[in-house]
Amino acid sequence: MTALTPPGQPQTTIGGWATARALCVLAPNPSPMTLDGTNTWIVTEPDSPLAVVVDPGPLDEGHLARVAAAAEEAGKRIALTLLTHGHPDHAEGAAWFAELTRTPVRALDPALRLGDEGLGAGDAVTAGGLELRVIPTPGHTSDSLSFHLPADGAVLTGDTVLGRGTTLVAHPDGRLGDYLDSLRRLQALTVEGGVDTVLPGHGPVLTDARGVVEYYLAHRASRLAQVETAVEAGHRTAAEVVAHVYADVDRALWPAAELSVRAQLDYLREHGLIDLP
Repeated sequence: MTALTPPGQPQTTIGGWATARALCVLAPNPSPMTLDGTNTWIVTEPDSPLAVVVDPGPLDEGHLARVAAAAEEAGKRIALTLLTHGHPDHAEGAAWFAELTRTPVRALDPALRLGDEGLGAGDAVTAGGLELRVIPTPGHTSDSLSFHLPADGAVLTGDTVLGRGTTLVAHPDGRLGDYLDSLRRLQALTVEGGVDTVLPGHGPVLTDARGVVEYYLAHRASRLAQVETAVEAGHRTAAEVVAHVYADVDRALWPAAELSVRAQLDYLREHGLIDLP
């Protein structure tokens, strides 16, 4: 991810109720990669006693206990835990949280599941009248999912779309072609599915979902062109390309940028746009 922010993108504060059905509990793990920390989401119908937790976050027992307490204070019993993907800042605490709340964990990756049910494209997760639709959004990682919350016109995007900046394509597991397809899938939701709010895995809530997804697509196209130009200018390795293309980005983010550049180089090779071994 980088320190860029979509121009004019409306943002709301981090933590607390973001929509009528989505409550954010911010994990205490800020860093250049996690921004303010991981957003753990408690999602529930207003009049239901049940709630679903999305991305319990890192293995921080204090944070996980606060998530459980926030649900209890709202008069909710946690019925289920969902994971957008398996990176530790989103999923490492899932097993401990499942034991604390005696709930199953559903994820795309079987290794992350606790219980008999996984998640896949077209699935609808329901609890106490709540409906979350599973949207496959690989690219950041191969197991990345988003969750469409149609009643609020919102989508929980994990690391596929962030509340501030742009995300990395975590090469080699993440692939740029998959990521571009995922952004187009989210774009269709904003055009045809009534989605106007992004509930991200990091950073503030965004209230112009279509604008931010279109920005992400334009940003990726621009970066890809810059990488192609850098290679043509003689920068042959991923590290050389990062130093040339990401010169204006905080060096603390260069290792992450190098992963994205490797994914971009693979994409350009696969499409016959550059000649590199």
